[in-house]
Amino acid sequence: MTTPGPVYVLNGPNLNLLGQRQPEVYGHQTLDDVVTLCAGVAERFGRTVQARQSNHEGDLIDWVHEARTEASGVVVNPGGYTHTSVALRDALVTLEVPVVEVHISNVHAREGFRDHSLVSPVATGVIAGLGIEGYGLAVEYVCGRG
Repeated sequence: MTTPGPVYVLNGPNLNLLGQRQPEVYGHQTLDDVVTLCAGVAERFGRTVQARQSNHEGDLIDWVHEARTEASGVVVNPGGYTHTSVALRDALVTLEVPVVEVHISNVHAREGFRDHSLVSPVATGVIAGLGIEGYGLAVEYVCGRG
């Protein structure tokens, strides 16, 4: 029996500032807290995570390409690229594993431009507004799929 690949947890621009940037919106927990949470959930399923963050669109796309052959699923918070990146959307559509889009805040209760996601139509599911707990739920979903 082959061990499933890691769950890729990919975070886009400004998520490196979690806990510092707009804590009234995003909370006080940090990206390290997100990674710890995801790793703990994955471990319960005998899995690992590959957690990465970049403020650069091309890095995210390269990691999605890598995930095509390495990952058992992808949890992605594209940050601002959610609303702007056709290139990231086009990379995600090539995946044959579950893809869960995660947002810490409820994007639908914020500025109007946040209502439109280019990622949601190609994601298996979307979790928004549950704080960093949404990441844990997403990892649990991915791990339960294979």
